[in-house]
Amino acid sequence: MSNLSLFKPFSLKSLNIKNRIVMAPMTRSFSPNGVPGDNVAAYYRRRAEGEVGLILSEGTVINRPASSADPNIPRFHGESALQGWQQVINGVHAAGGSMGPQIWHQGVMDNHHSGWLPLTPFEGPSGINRPDNTNGIAMSEKSIADTIKAFGDAAADAKSLGFDCVEIHGAHNYLIDQFFSENTNLRTDAYGGKTLAARTRFAVEVIKEVRRRVGDDFAIIIRLSQWKPYAYDSKMAATPAEMESWLQPMADAGVDIFHCSQRRFWEPEFEGSDLNFAGWAKKLTGKATITVGSVGLSGEFLAAFKGESSEPSSLEELIRRFDRGDFDLVAVGRPILADPNWVKKIKEGRTEELKGFSKEALMELL
Repeated sequence: MSNLSLFKPFSLKSLNIKNRIVMAPMTRSFSPNGVPGDNVAAYYRRRAEGEVGLILSEGTVINRPASSADPNIPRFHGESALQGWQQVINGVHAAGGSMGPQIWHQGVMDNHHSGWLPLTPFEGPSGINRPDNTNGIAMSEKSIADTIKAFGDAAADAKSLGFDCVEIHGAHNYLIDQFFSENTNLRTDAYGGKTLAARTRFAVEVIKEVRRRVGDDFAIIIRLSQWKPYAYDSKMAATPAEMESWLQPMADAGVDIFHCSQRRFWEPEFEGSDLNFAGWAKKLTGKATITVGSVGLSGEFLAAFKGESSEPSSLEELIRRFDRGDFDLVAVGRPILADPNWVKKIKEGRTEELKGFSKEALMELL
């Protein structure tokens, strides 16, 4: 099966990219005190030189005192950090690439293994990050309003620095996802609720503020997941109707692209259809979608942290779904993390040169 369909250009608002392959955001923790340096800029530039269509940065935290649980995760606020990101986007553009930062608030977290803690307690909808695990405080309405503004500030800075789009991190049990989930959002005010649709309010207000700050023509992506790191089989939306009640308000608020995180892209989301999460999101909202999840590798991402290696695998099923119109873009994580020229090798059919993935690749910026 030909992979040429993955190499058609894609345009949407401010996004004009050479192919359909996206570098997935992957936390690297190589930015001391939150400031990305020359090594981080070179890391992203190498991916642009390797012909990645759209680079999405690692999660980069907004201007809230407890938005980060790791001092080496990059910030997207403050003069020194923004100067670092200016260097990053300049290098990506010089190499002919396109890029968006993933803006992030981690919410209530477990304490970092180093013992480092933010200056103020972790914050979330209800002070918990999984059932019966309180490690933070419940946000006041003022804290919520200030956080919404901080997301808008980060998005406006992304546009002013010259990035091509912005992605809001709303997945994987971080802050926005903690508001979505009935396990971590126990609020009884307007930011809580018994239904998933009701619990979308915080995300909708973040999206509206981001849209207000960047204007109508700047592309906004949101990354979402059904699964949780503490519950792989979790389903935020148990039915297509519930999924529509979750996604449509975000589409109406200004999302252009839904980035649908799965551990394995080929797994169907609901019984009775082989559509995956991205396929359902596109069907229900009509918006463009990004699929992701073990693309090009035999094993899934979280297993890599336990020392399990993965080998290259066929793209045939991915291309079948893409050609059917299930999704518009394909995010690839570990293969591009381990090999900046993965896209070029796929395009040129150099499959014998593809590398597997092991956790050692996480230890350096290749």
